[in-house]
Amino acid sequence: MATSNPLDKKLELDPDLANSPYRGHSHESNRPSLHDEEKRAGLGTLGLPVILDEDGEEQYNAPAETAKDLITEVIHVTDDPTLNPWTFRTWFLGIGLSVFGGTLATIYYFKPQTVVISTVFLAVISYVLGEAMSLFIPRKSIIGKLFNPHPFNSKEHAAIVVMGSAAANAPLAIEVLAVQKLYYDTVPSAVVGVFLIWSSQCLGYGIAGLMRRVLVYPTKMLFPYNLPLNSLLEALHGEKFAVKKKLRVFYIGFTVLFLYEIIPEYIMPVLVGVSVFCLAKRDSLLFTNLFGGSNGNEGLGILSLSFDWQYISNPNPMWYPLNTLNNNFVGYLLCIAVFTGVYYGNIWNALKFPFISQLLYTEESNGTNFVQFNQTAVLNEDMQIDMAKVAEQGLPYFASTFAVYILATNLSITATFSHLLIWNYDDIKNAWAFLTPSSLKRLTKARTWQFWKHDDSKWGGENDPETDPHYRLLLAYKDTPNWWYGILFVASLFIGLGLLYVTKSTLPWWSYFIASCGLAPICILFFGVQYAITGYNYNVQPVIQMIAGYLHPGKPMANMYFVLFGYNSVVQGQLLVRDLKFAQYAHLAPRCTLAMQLMGTLIGSIASYLMMVSITDSQRTVLLDIQGTNIWSGQAIQTFNSQAIAWGGFSKSLFQVGQRYQWVTLAFLIGFILPLPFWIAHKVLGAKWRFDAVNTALISNFIGLLSVGINSVTLAWFAVGWFSQFYLRKYRANWFIKYNYILAAAMDGGTQVLVFILSFAVFGGSGKEHKFPAYWGNNFQDGNNDYCMKLPGADAGNSTAGGG
Repeated sequence: MATSNPLDKKLELDPDLANSPYRGHSHESNRPSLHDEEKRAGLGTLGLPVILDEDGEEQYNAPAETAKDLITEVIHVTDDPTLNPWTFRTWFLGIGLSVFGGTLATIYYFKPQTVVISTVFLAVISYVLGEAMSLFIPRKSIIGKLFNPHPFNSKEHAAIVVMGSAAANAPLAIEVLAVQKLYYDTVPSAVVGVFLIWSSQCLGYGIAGLMRRVLVYPTKMLFPYNLPLNSLLEALHGEKFAVKKKLRVFYIGFTVLFLYEIIPEYIMPVLVGVSVFCLAKRDSLLFTNLFGGSNGNEGLGILSLSFDWQYISNPNPMWYPLNTLNNNFVGYLLCIAVFTGVYYGNIWNALKFPFISQLLYTEESNGTNFVQFNQTAVLNEDMQIDMAKVAEQGLPYFASTFAVYILATNLSITATFSHLLIWNYDDIKNAWAFLTPSSLKRLTKARTWQFWKHDDSKWGGENDPETDPHYRLLLAYKDTPNWWYGILFVASLFIGLGLLYVTKSTLPWWSYFIASCGLAPICILFFGVQYAITGYNYNVQPVIQMIAGYLHPGKPMANMYFVLFGYNSVVQGQLLVRDLKFAQYAHLAPRCTLAMQLMGTLIGSIASYLMMVSITDSQRTVLLDIQGTNIWSGQAIQTFNSQAIAWGGFSKSLFQVGQRYQWVTLAFLIGFILPLPFWIAHKVLGAKWRFDAVNTALISNFIGLLSVGINSVTLAWFAVGWFSQFYLRKYRANWFIKYNYILAAAMDGGTQVLVFILSFAVFGGSGKEHKFPAYWGNNFQDGNNDYCMKLPGADAGNSTAGGG
């Protein structure tokens, strides 16, 4: 049957695709996707009959078992290369949302309540605005031909989302600059500030871009975070008869959550965490520690249930792979056991401190009470640690659960290295292929030095089982040469090096290169692979801070800059490869993707810097106050500065072998060993025991899960994830493939839009807070919304600690 396929134009541009099995459609699966004409004929992609519903949609009767199944069934492998993303609409909306996202993210960095500007939120807003411009600008007029040449398409939409996403994150450089300004009275110029933000972000971009053969192109690098977003874009821009059910599910899910979330968020916050145990016994601090958790740092939330999607979906469990959920649950159970054992076993004098806290504490002179450690009192005029002043207060203590969190993080980080090396070596070995003798020998040839004449970014082949079908479609477009990313990395590297001295960072050049050229590439590779496969994104900041503390004892400023280039670059690199994978699924040309990312980063850097200066100038006194106000707060800056002082000043005296927290350091060595017993058991006993499914890195990381935040949501998070990824995926395969991810996007979108409106309408974002009247469902006057016993000193950040 002859069909009119827009991909035929692509095949003319790239003859290599002419005989490809990925000619614009799904891979050779027993659950093929259909072109419009083929759907009407009842034929699959390979010309085989398939089961259609009354709307002509294909039916899937087998579960999606592999990553390849997901990316070819949740997202169809079809592309129209005639769609143009380079329009006025793209730049206008992309720049506008970048300014909006960068500004708002920075505003909320300085507020008591935080709103995360998510990509789903950006996708919904940009779709509404894009469709409005397409509808209201007359297309036949002279203005219309320039500003509205064609209907708003999926490529424009994807490009706008990429640009906005790159800007809608408050960069770590904002924290560094704000701390310098507020605590060290050092104010870099605007140009220096913007370039510091930009260079620290683009450094990670350059590194990650050079690793995209490993982190983006293979099918196994799934990045499940992107599936709801890509499913949403496909539904919004698909043929209406083919996606009308998906759109119906999206609009219903969006509307229901938009209307529902006002109840737990504002009217009845008791629904954030319902604890039967606390309701039964409201006068027990033990019950609060174990079963409470509707407030931050309240308790472990054991068997509590949450009905607030705002917190349950952070991140959304409906896209987490089942194996990740299972490993995380084992870590969650261990976390409960370890936290309880360490605290009530009085390890590290645990009972003298709060059960859950991130602050530093010290012993009073009477030796019975412990109070918050005064960090600023131990600094000299050069803002470095004065050990004579430390001796007056004594070395600080951590709350025991926070010490366990650091220990668990260290375990998981080195376990990640071992786990990936023994289980995923073939997936990551290309990252160091340039060090092979043949590659080094090639560098000695003069023609190799003319890098601008070589395009070595192509990867994979038609018969390579690891080749992502979506990547095969992108071969029709010009790829971004590796040397573009190389120049971006080198430029960012030397700009950052120069800024170290301009900003008086106290970080020496050799340490800067350790952070930017040593730690950042290693962390981007290993934790990028872990993020891509499992969906779990690690926070490696505590480890980077520890290393900086060992390298530069007594220098908190150097610690902050080391973290900036050693940790922020990792975060930005992971965001880049995640968005590159999103663009790959959306079939957005690679060079367009990079252009949007760089433009969004530059605009976001400017917007973030200007907003940071404005807020720190006008709210300086409030930001330095421990409590702040209900509108502005310096808690994030204070925490970052405190951690820099703690790690920068006390790494050796607290964590060195023989010192109080020696096992936090020894955890690095133990972590390397953790995956080995399961790998050996798998080799000896065989695959049927499924030891290959055990990820000790994820398990270890979740041992520190409950050290901060609202913990009553954890059980609901696992329940929703299992219902989606086990029951629906296995027993309702057709529904799961077609609607699971679009519903996840709808629920997140409706929630985030509502929370955004509430933040300005009633939560004080516009300058004045309007609380809902107090009653049994809104227990803010009495403390904990779940009716657990109120923690001692909960109203004061520097109170003495209480026992159990």
